[in-house]
Amino acid sequence: MVTIISLWIPIVVSAVIVFIASSIMHMVLGYHRKDYRRLPNEDGLMEAIRKEGVPPGFYGFPHCSNPKEMSSPEMIDKYNKGPVGHLTVIPNGPPAMGKYLCMWFAYSILIGVFVAYIAGRTLGPGTHYLAVFRIAGTVAFLGYGVGHIVDSIWKGQSASITIKHVIDGFVYALLTAGTFGWLWPR
Repeated sequence: MVTIISLWIPIVVSAVIVFIASSIMHMVLGYHRKDYRRLPNEDGLMEAIRKEGVPPGFYGFPHCSNPKEMSSPEMIDKYNKGPVGHLTVIPNGPPAMGKYLCMWFAYSILIGVFVAYIAGRTLGPGTHYLAVFRIAGTVAFLGYGVGHIVDSIWKGQSASITIKHVIDGFVYALLTAGTFGWLWPR
């Protein structure tokens, strides 16, 4: 068994490497730039939402307050007329990139802690690089990649966007696995 405390270096180093890789993937490679599309009459729709005073939150429309209501003729008519969707409203102001990047780094640390916990409980000191790589990579992929599939299931996210996020997660998992294998206690 290897303690989480003894794995603090691979936790932090893997988070730094993932942070750098994600910055390159999103800012340099730019293949996520078309993930979001512009709404038709964006100004008019924004004004309507502003006029209603919609506070930050996650909204589904049309909204059903209970499962029985979902099968009512009125609700079925609303679904058929459309639009049907989800809306996420965040606080007003320019995107708080510093905050988001700090939260992303903290998330990468959290993934590293889970990787350290599982790998540390299943592997001992001096374990061969590939054995560490397999366990660390699997756990990291669950944290970075697999969770995005839910957005296609429940939120209507297109398969192409989900696949890109899963591929990103796979790259982050490989980097995390490589870091843990490299820095695993001998």
